Amino acid sequence: MKTEIVIRNLSKSYGKKQALKNVDLRIGKGMFGLLGRNGAGKTTLMKVLSTLLEKDSGKVKVCGIPVEHASEIRKITGYLPQEFSMYPNMKVREALDYLGVLSGLTKAQRRERIPMLLERVNLTEKAGTKVKALSGGMKRRLGIAQAILHDPKVLIVDEPTAGLDPEERVRFRNLLSEIAEDRIVILSTHIVGDVEATCEEIAVIDQGRILFRGTVEELLSLVEGRVYRAEVSRKELNRIRSSYNVTSMITLGNNVKVRFLADTEPFSTAQHCDAGVEDAYMYLMQREGAPLCL
Repeated sequence: MKTEIVIRNLSKSYGKKQALKNVDLRIGKGMFGLLGRNGAGKTTLMKVLSTLLEKDSGKVKVCGIPVEHASEIRKITGYLPQEFSMYPNMKVREALDYLGVLSGLTKAQRRERIPMLLERVNLTEKAGTKVKALSGGMKRRLGIAQAILHDPKVLIVDEPTAGLDPEERVRFRNLLSEIAEDRIVILSTHIVGDVEATCEEIAVIDQGRILFRGTVEELLSLVEGRVYRAEVSRKELNRIRSSYNVTSMITLGNNVKVRFLADTEPFSTAQHCDAGVEDAYMYLMQREGAPLCL
């Protein structure tokens, strides 16, 4: 069985709103980032891949299995939704054991896998704690444990780091990277930093359309030589914002450190700087007619 997801001409609508428009993607083993704003179509695509939504048209195969064969797909797929809830009054170990029963794992398999997974997600010491007493980051890590309890070939995580503090976000990203060594992991997010830190292959989606598919390096090449920085007064800032696509600003008293995109050298005090994924993402969105304003 080939570890690959193939999507061809996929479309999905909710009434008159088209959430996915002729999506074409090929996703292989490792960490794959799906980047887009809230409402761009990311969750719809994730739900189609995990068989929680039926597509309207197109073809989707997960590890060679057509997505219409929902029961087969679910045997090889783990899914962590954006809004994750799990038996709040159960203890962590009890909740995983119960989910293992639902997944068809034998008692011997559960006895072996649950301690191993709790150690992997750094929750061994919380095994006897009720789920409702866990922090937000711990709940997300428990969510990963339940999603890979049946050792799936594909793991889909939807906005997993939203609302986490910086330290927990880094810990969670590292965990996903480890898991992606031997399976497909799809990280759906609007947080550019998550994609930049973990993914080699990415796609950018907006209004249901795939705007870009390639490596991080290929995305960065879109803005090579176009990223500048300068320190300007607050009075000058409005002129900069009206003339250029500003990607970040830092206030320093009466001045502002501004980072922006320009096709040609803008003014004498502006300096070239290395491009980041956020620069490339905002350039791409503007190029496609969907500018993001700071």
